Amino acid sequence: MPEALEKWSVPLVQHLLPRHLQLIYDINFQFLQFVERSFPKEREMLGRVSIIEESEPKRVRMAYLAVIGSHKVNGVAELHSDLVRTTIFKDFVRIYGPDKFTNVTNGITPRRWLHQANPRLSALIASKLGGHEFLRDLNLLHKIEAYVDDKEFRKEFQAIKFANKKRLADYTKEVQGITVDPHSLFDIQVKRIHEYKRQQLNIFGVIHRYLELKDMSPEDRKKVQPRVSFFGGKAAPGYWMAKMVIHLINQVGKVVNNDKDIGDLLKVVFLEDYNVSKAEIITPASDISEHISTAGTEASGTSNMKFVLNGGLIIGTCDGANIEITREVGEDNIFLFGNLSEDVDDLRHHHFYGDFQLDPSLKRVFDTIRSGTFGDSGPFTGLVDSIVDHGDYYLVSDDFKSYIDTQKLIDEAYKDQEAWLTKTITAVSRMGFFSSDRCIDEYAEMIWNVEPLPPPKESGA
Repeated sequence: MPEALEKWSVPLVQHLLPRHLQLIYDINFQFLQFVERSFPKEREMLGRVSIIEESEPKRVRMAYLAVIGSHKVNGVAELHSDLVRTTIFKDFVRIYGPDKFTNVTNGITPRRWLHQANPRLSALIASKLGGHEFLRDLNLLHKIEAYVDDKEFRKEFQAIKFANKKRLADYTKEVQGITVDPHSLFDIQVKRIHEYKRQQLNIFGVIHRYLELKDMSPEDRKKVQPRVSFFGGKAAPGYWMAKMVIHLINQVGKVVNNDKDIGDLLKVVFLEDYNVSKAEIITPASDISEHISTAGTEASGTSNMKFVLNGGLIIGTCDGANIEITREVGEDNIFLFGNLSEDVDDLRHHHFYGDFQLDPSLKRVFDTIRSGTFGDSGPFTGLVDSIVDHGDYYLVSDDFKSYIDTQKLIDEAYKDQEAWLTKTITAVSRMGFFSSDRCIDEYAEMIWNVEPLPPPKESGA
């Protein structure tokens, strides 16, 4: 993302940090001399890899400074590491060789995200594994797959999930004043609000679901899987578009939650002031969590790992660590949709130069927003126009049909609670790879070149 590849104006750095700028110029001079010696016939490369971008005003490319100053560069998930090597830093791969660019996939700590956030599930697993050693060696989780057909284990696993959903429902009632039924499917997307993370795709999908429910007869509605869509996260202070997404979610919630025709079939909740402590209440309560970034934009993500470790399944794109999660848990235990990263450039080109047609269902969603159904449509004009008239950079329209079709598959799958339970237990048992302990071990071995140091034994032990 552009904000992760910061470029600072040279005059600004000169004014605030003159000595630092001197050092940056010295580093750049020595680096460019090295490049010229290595590639004497490729002078155009010098401009491409220079720390100083020759724009007006000149800018310091901070990512290039970081690459030159580091002895290893990690992409934090397999797809992102490949993209780093083949796109933004491909010249640097030629200069330094491929060994400088490595991959260590991110991980999470089970001490916090299982034992502390979900103590009953941690205790259930410990009861089958003979203790809590799995909290220090998460690979031991694979042993609980042997209990996937154990009636008592399944019953307790399901009871724990329901208790966690009830806790979130009680919290929602107390803090937001919204009553939700814990028997509903809990669909959760909590993360930083950003166009690339596509909370807008989620809320457009919710509006589509609402319109479909309104079209149904009372008899048909009785067959529908009830769902609660939870959102949470914060927008950067100056990020107007992200704030409009939050505004739309809240406006949709006001309409949907007070529609007597719909009742408990659909609820929309924006959880205020989301933070990590609240995530400990939210994460164990999910049935499905949304990790739906435009393919190729999410470096890794770790909330996807936290949700699965707590017995929730994922709807997601082939992006970030979703790819490795799919490999570990199996394609039957995750719901993937959308275009692939290798198609993104062609799709963006097609928006500007091809004959792109908006999906009729998405057009109806936009028409409903423009009609004032969710309040004054003025603030949402930029959000809709960015998709309809300005190239849809994050490919919401391209992935919309695949997204709503996959949501229908989730509704059907959730109705078979026994099969769903099998999926969730299997997914939890296969999450051993995603421990931060494994991640740190790989850093120590591949990047830091250090040996683990056993803690000293206590005196008298």
